[in-house]
Amino acid sequence: MKVAIATDDNAHFPDEETKRLGLFVVPMPIIVDGQERYEGPDFNQDQFFALQTSGHDMHTSQPTPGNVMGIWDRALAEADQVLYVPMSSGLTQAVNTAKMLAADDKYVGKVFVVDNHRISVTLRDSIYDALALAKAGQDAKGIQDYLEKTSHESKIYIMVDTLKYLVKGGRVTPSGAALGGLLHIKPILKIEGGKLDAKAKAVGTKMAEHMMINFIAEDVANFFKGIKDHLSFGMAYTADRAKALDFRNQFAQSLGIDPTSILADPLSLSIAVHIGPGALAVTVSRVVDETLIKEAERRQLEEDNKKA
Repeated sequence: MKVAIATDDNAHFPDEETKRLGLFVVPMPIIVDGQERYEGPDFNQDQFFALQTSGHDMHTSQPTPGNVMGIWDRALAEADQVLYVPMSSGLTQAVNTAKMLAADDKYVGKVFVVDNHRISVTLRDSIYDALALAKAGQDAKGIQDYLEKTSHESKIYIMVDTLKYLVKGGRVTPSGAALGGLLHIKPILKIEGGKLDAKAKAVGTKMAEHMMINFIAEDVANFFKGIKDHLSFGMAYTADRAKALDFRNQFAQSLGIDPTSILADPLSLSIAVHIGPGALAVTVSRVVDETLIKEAERRQLEEDNKKA
């Protein structure tokens, strides 16, 4: 039984890794001034943030049914079953839409849609878990059950640099944003149960960074108590990689680990739409096997060394 693993580009796998791992990825639409556009074919990260900061209207949409089914059909041409793991149902209707599509006779018993309440780096960890389980011989239903059972075994905290884009999304009032700007407030958000909620407020970037590190340390000591192996630490950022790598060093030092063991990737643009440039995110997840993560870390280190 061959199981193909599919996800959406919210997990933000680099193209080379997508090909190497044999993943199937559904692109997430970004609507810019009323036109549907996609990360990669239509703009890179730098071009996106240039558009965003110059005031273009942007929002996200779920993938079209045709795009989703097209990816499934490609995968089924190579495998017996497809495990599809989109971003959390707490942040998009894409999961429910995919489940309805998978109920078609054409896909029953062949396509299994997972809602494991994760986004970004933590979603990527779930895909690594799915790949490891598939390699071990597990079928799609068994992998689905595992990912849904362990959906809450991850934590993610996000600091945003500006409240502007949260206001556009309706998560902060304009008056609250104005006060936050005057006080240099940096909100810290959390993803818990698949939903985006406020965690804390910090005065200034340094305090916000310190608080996020403490939140992860508290999770390791309490939520993940007694688990030393099979914890994956990650981080992500929007626009400013140099700032992110400086913060990664602080994050790693506080954990007593090698900075290069923490993947530091750009957040997908489907997330950046809602939080803007200058954001930082930190994560911890329990994973099945660190092998694929360590391979990704090694490749990232090689890329960083080339650019240095």
